[in-house]
Amino acid sequence: MKILFVIDAYFTNNNGTSISAQRFADELRKRGHEVRILTSCDETHENVYSMPMLKIPFFQGLIEKHGFQFAKCKKRIIKEAVQWADIVHCFMPFMLENKTKKIADKMGKPSTSAFHVQAENITSSFGLGKVTWVNDMIYKIFRNVTYNHYTHIHTPSQFMASEIERRGYTAKIHAISNGIQSDFTWTKRPKEPMFADKILIMMVGRLAGEKRQDIIINALQYSKYGDKIQLVFAGKGPKFKQYYKLGQQLKNPPIFTYLPKEKLINLLAQCDLYVHASDMESEAISCIEAFATGLVPVISNSSLSATKQFALDERSLFKAGDPKDLARAIDYWLDNPEEKQRMEKIYSESAAKYNIDNSITQFEEMLKEAIEDHEKSK
Repeated sequence: MKILFVIDAYFTNNNGTSISAQRFADELRKRGHEVRILTSCDETHENVYSMPMLKIPFFQGLIEKHGFQFAKCKKRIIKEAVQWADIVHCFMPFMLENKTKKIADKMGKPSTSAFHVQAENITSSFGLGKVTWVNDMIYKIFRNVTYNHYTHIHTPSQFMASEIERRGYTAKIHAISNGIQSDFTWTKRPKEPMFADKILIMMVGRLAGEKRQDIIINALQYSKYGDKIQLVFAGKGPKFKQYYKLGQQLKNPPIFTYLPKEKLINLLAQCDLYVHASDMESEAISCIEAFATGLVPVISNSSLSATKQFALDERSLFKAGDPKDLARAIDYWLDNPEEKQRMEKIYSESAAKYNIDNSITQFEEMLKEAIEDHEKSK
């Protein structure tokens, strides 16, 4: 197939949707498909239709801190990209994707969409993440303006599929994990000298309000191991200064870093536990990658997060937003090293079903079904 991916920000590495798009494109090409990208980009790349970046007054700095950017719409370029494709897959519910969808319809080309962006991801940036009526309004706008114009939607989890089904989204919904690469497998390595006498706990994700790294920092004051724990936060984001300042209260202030894949795997292999404290997630690939390498996860049980699905029992869950309960969960696993070691193997094995090969097969099937349905509707 000739597959066109439409996504505002493809080349950023601090945004889960962009990283998933990159991986899907690479894996699809390995299977013999042609994949081209329609995205915002200032440089020339092979197989990329480049659009100018759209800057939003007053909010541009915040948008960039979240690892995102919007694209302008150049009708001529969009038409050229759509004309080439057998099928168009749009990743976002924004202007570029909506315009491309309309052009694809006019040109008689089939199209599918993806639901990666929770309304709460947007509203959390303005302190409104838990204001129900605001989130409901955004989900309704997404539904009416974008998603109910498609017949097939990809969601990265069954949690998100259920969320949009109950909100009246009418397309056929395909719950397909974004998938992890085969590099993330059982790996244990000796700790580097700087960590040799410390308990190493990690979280991977944007430094954003809804990710709740602050809960992990605050939990250490309630943990019996607080003075021995070294936190590592892998990610960038708008909350860096706030979280950095908060972390200075700890005996071992958190390390904030950004790691390419090889270094990330190396550090995960030295860790004792992985914590995912986010209030809102459509999946959280970073959590799967962590337990695939052999870490027991401790996960927020938030009703707005799909990540809790990965917990194999209640011992890996804590009450959302509660640092005392997180400390309890951390202390349980550190108090029981033999049980933790046993569960590390079980968690690593449980990650097999999230292998990206399985995800790509399901994604191919969705695209083929969409093409067949489009042909039948003619």
